Amino acid sequence: MQIKKGIKRILIPVIKLVPYKLGRKIFNLWLLSIQSKDSPSAMRLLLNLDDDISGHIDNVAMHYDKDGIHVKHRLMEYHDFFTKRLNPRERVLDIGCGYGALAWSMVTKAQAIVTGIDLNGENISNAKRLYKHPDLTLIHGDALKDLPEGIYDTIVLSNILEHIEDRIGFIKKIQEAKKPKRWLIRVPMFDRHWYVPMKKELNMFYFSDQTHRIEYTLRGFKEELESAGLTLTHTEIHWGEIWAEAKSNA
Repeated sequence: MQIKKGIKRILIPVIKLVPYKLGRKIFNLWLLSIQSKDSPSAMRLLLNLDDDISGHIDNVAMHYDKDGIHVKHRLMEYHDFFTKRLNPRERVLDIGCGYGALAWSMVTKAQAIVTGIDLNGENISNAKRLYKHPDLTLIHGDALKDLPEGIYDTIVLSNILEHIEDRIGFIKKIQEAKKPKRWLIRVPMFDRHWYVPMKKELNMFYFSDQTHRIEYTLRGFKEELESAGLTLTHTEIHWGEIWAEAKSNA
Protein backbone atom coordinates (compact mmCIF):
# COMPACT_ATOMS: atom_id res chain seq x y z
CA MET A 1 0.00 0.00 0.00
CA GLN A 2 2.79 2.42 0.93
CA ILE A 3 4.57 1.60 -2.34
CA LYS A 4 1.42 2.39 -4.33
CA LYS A 5 1.00 5.69 -2.52
CA GLY A 6 4.63 6.55 -3.23
CA ILE A 7 4.22 5.78 -6.93
CA LYS A 8 1.11 7.97 -7.05
CA ARG A 9 2.91 10.85 -5.38
CA ILE A 10 5.63 10.65 -8.02
CA LEU A 11 3.53 10.01 -11.12
CA ILE A 12 0.53 12.28 -10.62
CA PRO A 13 2.52 15.55 -10.68
CA VAL A 14 4.26 14.33 -13.85
CA ILE A 15 1.00 13.31 -15.53
CA LYS A 16 -0.52 16.70 -14.65
CA LEU A 17 2.06 18.27 -16.98
CA VAL A 18 0.48 16.50 -19.98
CA PRO A 19 -2.00 18.86 -21.71
CA TYR A 20 -5.60 17.68 -21.49
CA LYS A 21 -6.14 17.50 -25.26
CA LEU A 22 -2.98 15.44 -25.77
CA GLY A 23 -3.82 13.15 -22.85
CA ARG A 24 -7.31 12.61 -24.20
CA LYS A 25 -5.99 11.72 -27.66
CA ILE A 26 -3.56 9.21 -26.17
CA PHE A 27 -6.32 7.76 -24.01
CA ASN A 28 -8.64 7.35 -27.00
CA LEU A 29 -5.89 5.67 -29.02
CA TRP A 30 -5.45 3.26 -26.13
CA LEU A 31 -9.21 2.59 -26.14
CA LEU A 32 -9.01 1.82 -29.86
CA SER A 33 -6.27 -0.70 -29.17
CA ILE A 34 -8.56 -2.38 -26.63
CA GLN A 35 -11.36 -2.53 -29.19
CA SER A 36 -9.09 -4.53 -31.49
CA LYS A 37 -9.15 -7.45 -29.04
CA ASP A 38 -11.79 -10.18 -29.25
CA SER A 39 -15.21 -8.86 -28.30
CA PRO A 40 -15.63 -10.52 -24.85
CA SER A 41 -12.14 -9.40 -23.73
CA ALA A 42 -12.65 -5.89 -25.07
CA MET A 43 -16.05 -5.64 -23.41
CA ARG A 44 -14.65 -6.72 -20.02
CA LEU A 45 -11.79 -4.22 -20.21
CA LEU A 46 -13.98 -1.33 -21.31
CA LEU A 47 -16.64 -2.04 -18.68
CA ASN A 48 -13.93 -2.10 -15.99
CA LEU A 49 -12.69 1.27 -17.23
CA ASP A 50 -16.24 2.61 -17.11
CA ASP A 51 -16.41 1.59 -13.43
CA ASP A 52 -13.10 3.35 -12.75
CA ILE A 53 -14.23 6.56 -14.43
CA SER A 54 -17.57 6.47 -12.59
CA GLY A 55 -15.67 6.16 -9.31
CA HIS A 56 -13.59 9.24 -10.11
CA ILE A 57 -16.71 11.18 -11.09
CA ASP A 58 -18.28 10.29 -7.73
CA ASN A 59 -15.18 11.48 -5.88
CA VAL A 60 -15.31 14.85 -7.64
CA ALA A 61 -19.09 15.06 -7.11
CA MET A 62 -18.55 14.95 -3.34
CA HIS A 63 -16.72 18.29 -3.53
CA TYR A 64 -18.51 19.93 -6.46
CA ASP A 65 -20.87 21.94 -4.24
CA LYS A 66 -18.11 22.83 -1.74
CA ASP A 67 -20.00 21.38 1.23
CA GLY A 68 -18.95 17.73 1.12
CA ILE A 69 -22.45 16.63 0.08
CA HIS A 70 -22.66 14.57 -3.12
CA VAL A 71 -24.14 16.71 -5.88
CA LYS A 72 -26.71 13.98 -6.65
CA HIS A 73 -28.68 15.07 -3.56
CA ARG A 74 -29.35 18.41 -5.26
CA LEU A 75 -29.66 17.31 -8.89
CA MET A 76 -31.89 14.29 -8.25
CA GLU A 77 -34.01 16.16 -5.68
CA TYR A 78 -34.51 12.76 -4.12
CA HIS A 79 -35.07 14.06 -0.59
CA ASP A 80 -38.47 15.28 -1.79
CA PHE A 81 -39.78 11.72 -2.09
CA PHE A 82 -39.30 11.30 1.65
CA THR A 83 -40.10 14.78 2.96
CA LYS A 84 -43.40 15.08 1.04
CA ARG A 85 -44.65 11.86 2.63
CA LEU A 86 -43.98 12.84 6.21
CA ASN A 87 -46.23 14.68 8.63
CA PRO A 88 -45.13 17.30 11.17
CA ARG A 89 -43.91 15.70 14.45
CA GLU A 90 -43.87 12.25 12.88
CA ARG A 91 -41.21 10.05 14.53
CA VAL A 92 -38.77 8.76 11.91
CA LEU A 93 -35.91 6.28 12.20
CA ASP A 94 -33.43 6.80 9.35
CA ILE A 95 -31.35 3.62 9.20
CA GLY A 96 -28.00 4.07 7.46
CA CYS A 97 -28.31 7.85 7.60
CA GLY A 98 -24.76 8.42 6.27
CA TYR A 99 -23.64 11.98 6.88
CA GLY A 100 -27.15 13.11 7.69
CA ALA A 101 -28.24 15.10 4.64
CA LEU A 102 -31.58 13.33 4.22
CA ALA A 103 -32.24 13.27 7.96
CA TRP A 104 -31.67 17.03 8.06
CA SER A 105 -34.13 17.56 5.19
CA MET A 106 -36.79 15.48 6.94
CA VAL A 107 -36.41 17.60 10.08
CA THR A 108 -36.26 21.02 8.42
CA LYS A 109 -38.62 20.52 5.47
CA ALA A 110 -41.18 18.13 6.97
CA GLN A 111 -40.82 19.11 10.64
CA ALA A 112 -40.41 15.43 11.52
CA ILE A 113 -38.61 14.18 14.63
CA VAL A 114 -35.75 12.13 13.22
CA THR A 115 -33.25 9.69 14.66
CA GLY A 116 -30.46 8.70 12.29
CA ILE A 117 -28.20 5.73 12.89
CA ASP A 118 -25.14 4.68 10.87
CA LEU A 119 -22.40 2.06 11.17
CA ASN A 120 -19.73 4.52 10.06
CA GLY A 121 -18.49 6.63 12.96
CA GLU A 122 -16.90 9.18 10.64
CA ASN A 123 -20.25 9.68 8.88
CA ILE A 124 -21.94 10.38 12.20
CA SER A 125 -19.17 12.76 13.30
CA ASN A 126 -19.55 14.71 10.05
CA ALA A 127 -23.34 14.71 10.38
CA LYS A 128 -23.14 16.11 13.92
CA ARG A 129 -20.76 18.79 12.70
CA LEU A 130 -22.94 19.77 9.72
CA TYR A 131 -26.43 19.45 11.16
CA LYS A 132 -27.68 20.59 14.57
CA HIS A 133 -31.35 20.65 15.49
CA PRO A 134 -33.31 19.76 18.65
CA ASP A 135 -35.45 17.32 16.63
CA LEU A 136 -32.46 15.51 15.11
CA THR A 137 -30.66 12.73 16.98
CA LEU A 138 -27.64 11.02 15.42
CA ILE A 139 -26.31 7.68 16.63
CA HIS A 140 -23.20 5.68 15.74
CA GLY A 141 -24.20 2.03 15.80
CA ASP A 142 -25.50 -1.11 14.11
CA ALA A 143 -29.28 -0.98 13.60
CA LEU A 144 -29.45 -4.73 14.25
CA LYS A 145 -27.80 -4.38 17.66
CA ASP A 146 -28.07 -0.75 18.77
CA LEU A 147 -31.65 0.19 18.01
CA PRO A 148 -32.69 3.35 19.87
CA GLU A 149 -35.47 3.11 22.44
CA GLY A 150 -39.07 3.90 21.60
CA ILE A 151 -41.61 3.39 18.86
CA TYR A 152 -41.33 5.03 15.43
CA ASP A 153 -44.03 5.98 12.93
CA THR A 154 -41.83 5.52 9.86
CA ILE A 155 -38.65 3.64 9.00
CA VAL A 156 -36.49 5.12 6.23
CA LEU A 157 -34.08 2.94 4.24
CA SER A 158 -32.48 5.06 1.53
CA ASN A 159 -30.06 2.86 -0.44
CA ILE A 160 -29.55 0.60 2.59
CA LEU A 161 -31.55 -2.59 2.08
CA GLU A 162 -29.31 -3.78 -0.77
CA HIS A 163 -26.30 -3.84 1.59
CA ILE A 164 -27.92 -6.35 3.98
CA GLU A 165 -27.51 -10.11 3.66
CA ASP A 166 -30.61 -11.25 5.57
CA ARG A 167 -32.98 -8.54 4.41
CA ILE A 168 -36.19 -10.37 5.27
CA GLY A 169 -35.00 -11.11 8.81
CA PHE A 170 -33.81 -7.51 9.15
CA ILE A 171 -37.19 -6.04 8.17
CA LYS A 172 -39.06 -8.45 10.44
CA LYS A 173 -36.85 -7.60 13.42
CA ILE A 174 -37.25 -3.84 12.94
CA GLN A 175 -41.01 -4.15 12.42
CA GLU A 176 -41.44 -6.23 15.58
CA ALA A 177 -39.25 -3.96 17.71
CA LYS A 178 -40.32 -0.50 16.50
CA LYS A 179 -43.89 -1.11 15.29
CA PRO A 180 -43.72 1.44 12.43
CA LYS A 181 -46.89 2.26 10.52
CA ARG A 182 -44.94 2.40 7.27
CA TRP A 183 -41.59 2.14 5.54
CA LEU A 184 -40.07 4.51 2.98
CA ILE A 185 -37.49 2.67 0.90
CA ARG A 186 -35.15 3.46 -1.98
CA VAL A 187 -33.17 0.67 -3.72
CA PRO A 188 -31.11 0.33 -6.93
CA MET A 189 -32.52 -1.61 -9.89
CA PHE A 190 -30.87 -4.49 -11.69
CA ASP A 191 -32.45 -3.40 -14.97
CA ARG A 192 -31.23 0.21 -14.75
CA HIS A 193 -28.88 -0.21 -17.76
CA TRP A 194 -27.98 -2.89 -20.31
CA TYR A 195 -24.42 -2.84 -18.93
CA VAL A 196 -25.68 -4.75 -15.87
CA PRO A 197 -26.87 -7.96 -17.59
CA MET A 198 -23.87 -7.67 -19.93
CA LYS A 199 -21.52 -7.80 -16.94
CA LYS A 200 -23.45 -10.71 -15.49
CA GLU A 201 -23.16 -12.58 -18.78
CA LEU A 202 -19.39 -11.99 -18.76
CA ASN A 203 -19.14 -13.28 -15.15
CA MET A 204 -18.12 -9.83 -13.92
CA PHE A 205 -19.21 -8.13 -10.72
CA TYR A 206 -22.32 -6.35 -11.90
CA PHE A 207 -23.62 -4.44 -8.87
CA SER A 208 -23.09 -0.70 -8.60
CA ASP A 209 -21.32 -1.03 -5.25
CA GLN A 210 -18.90 -3.64 -3.91
CA THR A 211 -20.92 -3.98 -0.69
CA HIS A 212 -24.27 -4.67 -2.39
CA ARG A 213 -25.84 -8.08 -1.85
CA ILE A 214 -28.63 -7.58 -4.37
CA GLU A 215 -30.01 -5.15 -6.94
CA TYR A 216 -33.69 -5.40 -7.74
CA THR A 217 -36.29 -5.85 -10.41
CA LEU A 218 -39.63 -4.38 -9.40
CA ARG A 219 -41.13 -7.88 -9.22
CA GLY A 220 -38.31 -9.22 -7.06
CA PHE A 221 -38.51 -6.23 -4.74
CA LYS A 222 -42.25 -6.69 -4.25
CA GLU A 223 -41.84 -10.42 -3.57
CA GLU A 224 -39.08 -9.83 -1.03
CA LEU A 225 -41.10 -7.24 0.89
CA GLU A 226 -44.12 -9.55 0.92
CA SER A 227 -41.94 -12.32 2.36
CA ALA A 228 -40.91 -9.88 5.10
CA GLY A 229 -44.54 -9.10 5.92
CA LEU A 230 -44.83 -5.78 4.10
CA THR A 231 -47.17 -4.66 1.32
CA LEU A 232 -46.21 -2.04 -1.25
CA THR A 233 -48.65 0.86 -1.23
CA HIS A 234 -46.78 3.12 -3.65
CA THR A 235 -43.87 2.75 -6.08
CA GLU A 236 -42.00 5.08 -8.43
CA ILE A 237 -39.02 4.47 -10.69
CA HIS A 238 -36.50 7.27 -11.18
CA TRP A 239 -32.78 7.39 -11.93
CA GLY A 240 -32.56 3.60 -12.21
CA GLU A 241 -33.93 3.14 -8.69
CA ILE A 242 -37.15 2.00 -7.04
CA TRP A 243 -38.74 4.44 -4.58
CA ALA A 244 -41.40 2.81 -2.45
CA GLU A 245 -43.79 3.18 0.44
CA ALA A 246 -44.86 0.04 2.27
CA LYS A 247 -46.89 -0.95 5.31
CA SER A 248 -46.96 -3.95 7.62
CA ASN A 249 -49.43 -6.76 6.96
CA ALA A 250 -49.80 -7.36 10.70
